[in-house]
Amino acid sequence: MNQEDVYQKYADFIFKYLLTLTNNDYQSAEELTQETFYQAIKSINNFHDTGKAKFSTWLCSIAKNVWLQELNREKKRHLLAESLSNEKTFSSHLEEEYFRNEDKMQFFKLAHQLSEKKREILYLRLLGDLSFKEIGSIFGESENWARVTFYRAKQQMRKGDKTDES
Repeated sequence: MNQEDVYQKYADFIFKYLLTLTNNDYQSAEELTQETFYQAIKSINNFHDTGKAKFSTWLCSIAKNVWLQELNREKKRHLLAESLSNEKTFSSHLEEEYFRNEDKMQFFKLAHQLSEKKREILYLRLLGDLSFKEIGSIFGESENWARVTFYRAKQQMRKGDKTDES
């Protein structure tokens, strides 16, 4: 299957997935779809058809990473603009403490130690500014499940715990 065939077969699927992640922002979903396929073509040799993972799953993981990178860039721009225009005092919530007081590298090191599920929930909440209800919906779980899992991730990061049981 050549690159054109791959794009024709999976572009609509990836676009719809990104449309969901971007809360129906068509322009962003289109741009992220293009970037996803660009990244996929660059790293096509990394996909090994072993039967363990489908090609569409591999593309979705690339799409999610492209989306998270864009969220991170947007969050940085937003935080910079906010800090320049508004000198309000932040509360002592963990997410705000990390962006204000902690080295970002340390935050991402701690986040990297979390399970993939907790890390994704953390990113969706902090970088994606999604509600717990929206996060629960993405995972097919309840709002309370998302809230509890996010809380546990915060607790684990506070401890700097390297073990993750879930």
